Formats: sequence, structure tokens, C-alpha cells
Amino acid sequence: MNLLWAGMALLITLAASGQANPTSDKSLFSGYLVSAKNSRPIDSALITIQVSGKKIFSDSSGYFEIREWQKSKLLIRISSPGFIPLTREISFPRKEIIRLTEWETDLDQVVVTAVTGATKIKRTPVSIAIVSQKEMNKSTSSNVIDALLKSVPGISAITTGPNISKPFIRGLGYNRVLTLYDGIRQEGQQWGDEHGVEIDPYGIARAEVVKGPASLMYGSDAIAGVINLIPGSPAESDGRINGDAVTEYHSNNGMIGATIGLHYKTKGFLWSMRGSAKSAMDYQNKIDHRVYNTGYSEKNLSLMAGWESEKYKNYIQLNVYDNLQEIPDGSRDSLTRIFTYQIEEANKDDIRNRPLVSHDRSLTYRIADLHQHIQHYRLYQKGTYSLGSGELSTLLGLQQNIRREYNHPVFPKQPGLYVKLTTLNYEVKYNFREWAGIRFTYGINGMYQENSNRDATDFPIPDYHLFDIGTYLIAKKEFNKTVLTGGIRLDNRHINWQNFYTRKEAQTGFMKQVSFPDTALATVNFPAYTRNFNGISGSLGLVHLFSNALSFKANFATGYRSPSIPEIGSDGLDPGAHIYYIGNRNFQQEFNWQTDIGLFFTYPDVDANIELFNNQINHYIFLQKLFNSSGQPLEIIPGNFTYAYKQGSARLYGAEANIAFHPNAYPWLNLQNNVSMIIGINTDKEALKISGMDAKYLPLIPPFRTATRLRATLPVKKEWFSDAYLQTEIETYATQSKFYAVDNTESRTEGYTLVNIGAGISLVNKKGESFCQLFINANNLFNIAYQSHQNRLKYFEYYNTDPDARSGICNMGRNIAIKAIISW
Repeated sequence: MNLLWAGMALLITLAASGQANPTSDKSLFSGYLVSAKNSRPIDSALITIQVSGKKIFSDSSGYFEIREWQKSKLLIRISSPGFIPLTREISFPRKEIIRLTEWETDLDQVVVTAVTGATKIKRTPVSIAIVSQKEMNKSTSSNVIDALLKSVPGISAITTGPNISKPFIRGLGYNRVLTLYDGIRQEGQQWGDEHGVEIDPYGIARAEVVKGPASLMYGSDAIAGVINLIPGSPAESDGRINGDAVTEYHSNNGMIGATIGLHYKTKGFLWSMRGSAKSAMDYQNKIDHRVYNTGYSEKNLSLMAGWESEKYKNYIQLNVYDNLQEIPDGSRDSLTRIFTYQIEEANKDDIRNRPLVSHDRSLTYRIADLHQHIQHYRLYQKGTYSLGSGELSTLLGLQQNIRREYNHPVFPKQPGLYVKLTTLNYEVKYNFREWAGIRFTYGINGMYQENSNRDATDFPIPDYHLFDIGTYLIAKKEFNKTVLTGGIRLDNRHINWQNFYTRKEAQTGFMKQVSFPDTALATVNFPAYTRNFNGISGSLGLVHLFSNALSFKANFATGYRSPSIPEIGSDGLDPGAHIYYIGNRNFQQEFNWQTDIGLFFTYPDVDANIELFNNQINHYIFLQKLFNSSGQPLEIIPGNFTYAYKQGSARLYGAEANIAFHPNAYPWLNLQNNVSMIIGINTDKEALKISGMDAKYLPLIPPFRTATRLRATLPVKKEWFSDAYLQTEIETYATQSKFYAVDNTESRTEGYTLVNIGAGISLVNKKGESFCQLFINANNLFNIAYQSHQNRLKYFEYYNTDPDARSGICNMGRNIAIKAIISW
């Protein structure tokens, strides 16, 4: 830590005395890009040399360099989100401060998620946050969801080891958060705790997070909000093949990751392709040491082709995802606390006699026999076309998710769970020309879905068919300083399945799915079911700009969610979760009413905002652990807990605030702080009457959280490097004492503080173009042993007491990550 502060002191001393001097080189132009309004540096602006098509990006202090040996003048074009593009001539040698005019403010970035068209953040009442690829590169994460958590208050994740994170928005997750890939909803059995997001993190250019009901645009499953993960695409029409390569290493679990991307764009045509891979051993912490069976091996491939003109844009993309993900179960020796592993089938397995995990068995990249194999294929088309006086948008996608979970140690090639989910997504949307100052958008979207169980032995959900369709109308009226938006949506979802039969096979002793007429001695696991769910969603919002420095937002929205298939149909074991789920066929749709208000301040030296929300949910669905008459956890299948879905009512409310200091006098310095508070209350009177105070709070609510980041960028420029920075992050999580305690479903989680540090630098060539970026980060610098309240491994404990008075598994310990990005 002393070295960190010594480094910071050196950096500040250099910054106070250093000047960006381009030397006397007659072939060098050096410039600083700043806002014309407040002289703030403009980070990551794109500078294009018109004659050659070469592109350069400004660094964190707005600095860039161009070298040209053969010319005395050049024409360049400068563009950055929120600023008016500038084309101008530069001369050599010269150094200048170039000022860009803002469209309105720094919040005025263009977004496309959960709005009617290209809309600026400041002029939409919906709470939206954007995280760029450059910001994600400066932090260490094992998956794309974790990369968002540090930057966006109100976002959390339920985790099952380092590579599985399911997003939560303001205390709501699972099928209440809609994850999109380039605008197409991600459908991949997302109901399970151990079911992660099947998306390549290396291919994401930016993420847009919408907090609050987004059912108006997307229908069911967007009751909490939307996370849209947008892939990168070729930026410049230079008619040349450009590319990038990334490699990284994580010390904690030996994670090795690499990706290579190629991009091409010329007038009217573009294409890109990317291949990625990452592999890891078991992660470790100072209490549990190596956590057995938390390794993984993941591969991704993406191909895209597009055609563009002034009147249309049309793209086709193919994604292939393949992940071998180990399944931890947390079994240990009762005295030594060394992890053990299963070698017998469930009917013969005695957890007290399992063999100990050896050092070699845990310290390997080889995937254990007990693991998941998840494959996800996505092929889709999306386009925008000038039609009449408006714009037509289309989206058509086909996805297939195949999930196998292997849980039979004696028969390692026999999957316990084997499901195939096929989804057809569709959307047609038309943005009308403005009429009487009002912009209308009308759309129709939905999906057709078919799930089938294959050669498995456990069947947590039935084979089913689902058809979903919704239609919506959105209106937007802009005044000089006020924006009004509103809309309404109608939805219908049809679900059905036939009788689902299983029978025990005499030869193997396993259950097997059978079909009529071969149903002798068979059991109906899932009786036939047919039902329609209908929902009405609406939204009304206002934005008022008191001045360029102060704005106010308010939004009232209703959301709708049909019960998921597991919630209404479950009656079986999910091997990866080690949970036997029980659903309820009589569940009603969830409906919520949410109010959001926010104040946003933008000043030359500081940006700040505060947002408050209140969310009321009727027919709220949640999981509750079941116990037997002796007070012990109910085990319908030995070694696996039993949970039943319940329905009641709930209220969630809270606040998020963010303040960022970026003093004009010290443009190299940036200090950012954010806080989030979420309270989840069970308002179901019957549940409170039966269970008392144990049922007062909702499950899986994250604790009060603060995050502070200090980043200092070295303004002294050299011929061979730029954008050198150091940063320190401090994350604090308060003790979570407001938890759902009925039948010990949850327990108190102690608070903790994590310190992370990082540094980075860009290497540049003789023309001032960055060709290599280097990053080093240390997460959990002091190797704190902690448990996140939303860490599912916290509850992986087979004994009531242990020698250290500890229970469950801790999160990852210290992790030092090194990353290199090479571009050409």
C-alpha cells in the first residue's frame, strides 16, 4: 500500500510540473481536446485523418498526436458522443488546444435501449447508465456482468463461482431482468442460480443499463429493467482490414484468456469476426483455500456482415458459445474442512466417507467429470430502413441453448439434466415523422419458444411450447426545456405442455422420459397444462431542464411478468444447483408500479446526481426452503435441498447517488463516488401472520454499498507512450441484517471492505497512434475473506457447526490480473 501512495505522490508531482511539449519535431502535431463550455478534457474522442482513413483516440486528458513526414497540412475529423463533430485543417509542426461544442451536456449521449429511437440520456425520463469498453478494460472481471457492477450503482449479481453472475437491478433478478445482446433478448434457461449469461465479454463494445420497468418496449420479463450488451462493429470506412488481439492472466485461479478480432468496412459493406477463449482452475481464498470444482473452459465465435447506405442499414450476425463449467457442491471433511468429492451415485453416496480432494486434483485446468456443458447458438438479422416519411426497424433472430449437467460419477457421460431450448425472436417497429410536435413509435414484438428434455435422468421442468406477442405505442413531445413521454402496451403469452411421463429403468436404476403409448408403469411428472397470461403495461415520464447545469426527471411505469416455466411447472432436481424445485400451477402474473425521480447536476468541476425509486409488486414470486417435521432441511433426493416457489406481495424502495470531481485546474485528476441503498419488504399479510418477523424482508436483497475511485492520469507525453494512469478503488458493503429468515432460507451477512488498485499505459507508434494498451489490476488487495450476500456458495454447507465456527464458502481472495490489448 505504501508503494501505491508513493506512486500517486510521484504522479501528482509530475502532473503539477509536466507540460505536453511536442518537442521541436517538424513532423509532429499535438493537440488537447477540451469542451468549449467548461474546458474539460474529452476522453476517447475519435480523430480520423481524412486522406488515409487512419484513426486515433484521445487519451484520458484529451491528448493526441499526429506525425506526418511528407505533408505540411492535413484535414482531420474529430467526433465524440455528446459533441458536434468538427472537421478542420491542421499544420505541422504545431500544438493546439481544440475546443468541441457540446450538443447540450456531458449527459447528452446517444442511446438506443428502451427508447423509441436514437435518444439522448439527458432527454429521456428513464434511468439509463452506459459503461464503455474502455472503462470495462480498466477493471478486472471474469464475465461481462461483473464488469458492470463497479460502474453502475443499483446493479448487483447473484454468483456461483467466478464465471457465473446473474444480474440484479434494484433487488430484482432472474426472469425480472431482461438481458439483451444487440437488442435481441437472451434466452438460455436463465431461471437457475447457476445459469450464467452466454455472451462473449471480449466482444462487447458498451453496455446500456435501464433501471426500472421496461415492459413497455419488451413485454414480460423486463419488470426490473434491461441490460443491453452491444457488440463492437467496424468504425471507419477505410477499406482496410483492422483488428485487435487481447490476452490476459488472473493470478487467483490461473485464468488465461485471449481473443482476436478482425474488422473491415468500406462504402456500403462491412464485416467483422472474433474468436475468444478462456480457461481457469479452481479459485482460492485464505479460508477455503482452493474451492473445488469452480474451474471452467469457455470458447466463443462471432461472425457479422452488414450493408449500409443513406436509406438503409442491414446486418446479419452469428454467435457460437461453448462453455464447460464445473459444478461445486461444497462437501468437506467435518474436521479438517478439506473439500471432498463424490464417487458414488446418490443412492450409495455417504457424504461422510467421500475422499479428500488432493492438491493436484484442484490445481488443474482439466474439467472434472461433474460439470455443466452449455452451448448457445444465435443467428439474427436486424435492419433500419427509410420508409415513407419515417423509419422502419426489423429484427428476426433464432437461438438455441443446449444445457447438459453431468452429476453421475459412476456414469460420467450420462447427463443428469439435458435440455434444449429453441427460441424465435421477432420485432417490427416504425418511428413516425413528427406530427404536431409529437413523435410516435408503434411496434410489435415477441417470441416463439420450444423446450425439450433429451437423454437425461433428472427432469426439473417439462417439455413446453410458448408463444408471446405484444404491441405498443409510444409518444414523445419535446418543448424548449421539457420533454414528455408516454405509452401503452398489450401482451399475451400462451404456454402449454402435454403429459410428461418418466419411468425407472431396471438396468441403470435411472429415471427416463417415456412417451405414449409406451407408458406402462410410468409416472406423470408434469400433468398437461394450458394457459394464457395477459398484461397491460404503461409509462408516463417527464424531463425538465432548469438550466444546462440542472435537470429533473420523473417517471411512473407499470410492469408485467408472466410466471416462468419453473415457477409454475417445476417438480424435480436441478443437478447443478443441488436443489429440488417445486412450482405452483395456480400462480398469477406479477404486476408492479414503480415511481422514479432524479436530480442531475453538471458543473465545470463536478457532476452529481441522485435518484429515488419506489416499486410495489403484486403476486411477487420467490423461493422458500422447505423443512421436515423434525426441523431438518427436507431432502426429497438425498444431498439436495428442497425449495418451493411462493407468491405474495412486496415493496422495494431505495436510492442511488453519484458524484464525480474533475477539477479544471487539474484535468489529470478524477474522483468518483457512488452509493446505493435497496430495501425489500414483504407486504404479504398472510405470510407475516404465519412467520412473523422472519418474513419481514425479501430474499436476495443486496446490502448498502459505496464505491470510491481515484484515478490520476499522467499528462506528460512521450514519443512512445500516452494515457498512463494509476487508480485506487474502495468498495464497502454494509452488514446485511435485513434478510428473509423463514426456515433459515437466508442468514445474516457480515459487512466488508475491498481495496483494488490498478494502472495502465498506451504505447504509441511514430505517427502518434496507439497500438498497444497494458493494464494491471489487483482486486481484493488485502486478501479479505468475505461472503457476498448474493453469493450462492455462502449456503453450501453440510454441517451445522465446524471447528472455525464458519459456514459456507467465501468469495475469491486476492487476484492480480494482467491484460494486453494490441490493435492494428
